[in-house]
Amino acid sequence: MTGFDELPTGARVVVAMSGGVDSAVAAALAKRRGLDVVGITLQLYDHGAAVGRKGACCAGQDIYDARRVADQLQIPHYVLDFEERFRKTVINDFADSYAQGRTPIPCVRCNQRIKFGDLFAIADDLGAAALVTGHYARRLPGPELHRAVDASRDQTYFLAQTTPAQLERLRFPLGALLKREVRRLADELGLKVAAKPESRDICFVPSGHYSEVVRRLRPDAAEPGPIVDVDGREVGTHGGLANYTVGQRRGLGVATGQPLYVLGLERERRAVVVGPKRALVVPAFRVNEVNQLVAHDALVGPVEVKHRAHEAAVAARLEPDSDGIRVVLGEPGFGIAPGQACVVYSGSRVLAGGFIDHVETARPVAQPASA
Repeated sequence: MTGFDELPTGARVVVAMSGGVDSAVAAALAKRRGLDVVGITLQLYDHGAAVGRKGACCAGQDIYDARRVADQLQIPHYVLDFEERFRKTVINDFADSYAQGRTPIPCVRCNQRIKFGDLFAIADDLGAAALVTGHYARRLPGPELHRAVDASRDQTYFLAQTTPAQLERLRFPLGALLKREVRRLADELGLKVAAKPESRDICFVPSGHYSEVVRRLRPDAAEPGPIVDVDGREVGTHGGLANYTVGQRRGLGVATGQPLYVLGLERERRAVVVGPKRALVVPAFRVNEVNQLVAHDALVGPVEVKHRAHEAAVAARLEPDSDGIRVVLGEPGFGIAPGQACVVYSGSRVLAGGFIDHVETARPVAQPASA
């Protein structure tokens, strides 16, 4: 099953080509299906900084690889400069969120605002019936968004901001395949990227250290401040909020005789709040910017939720209201932070997605110690 069943032979489709093996195979499958394929690659950041770097995406070497595959498949291929748009809507949002003490997930914002926002406008200009990507997800009739067959590669966590209207025109031909099958197809088809390494890093963080990007764009996030315990007592100092995330244990530089974890970041006084692991327990949290892929009444009742991309979904109960959704976990979670994406599932189906805005904990809010 490629997901192309609803499209007539000869229908034009736009394939988002990142330069990796997955999007290359997606383009090849569309071409083999008899569709009129147009490849589009978005240049999202300074291509010179990433030429030859393994694990990158959407820059120098990747653009070159996407073009080689397009030439090999004999399809038209266009490279569009989206650097400024990407900087304003994804990179700046990423830095702002960290500077505010939140934990952003830029890949979700990129899909939401660039890949499934601007690319659809391009598809419309080209008269395309569908937008094809190499994501590991399944689009079933309805349309419905479902987890990929390959659970280890499932990317629905990053796709949950896709609107119903967008899903209507999206196609994910790799959703029913295992990664090893995709590699084998690429090899059988002789695609030049068949053995190319995976893209794993945040694409605009060449060093792998996101704090460097935050410090460069938001210098105030690198200003020192106090490390305080749950009672508000100062137990140390830090070198900037950009260096810390909720749940972090290493690198605190504070010795109190027990393991300490980052419990929260307070922007107003530039404080890092620390405490024992039990203080990270979260029974519930609130989600806003909710994108629903089902009717409102379908969000009432038992579901499963994911608040991290690479963790298993857990049982939860939803309490929708005018401000978003309150998620009550079946068993308390740990290290849940504002800014993280939250995706709601029923079985394999994605019901909704949003962003964690407020976390409920049993611990008291730290206050400055009295003089």
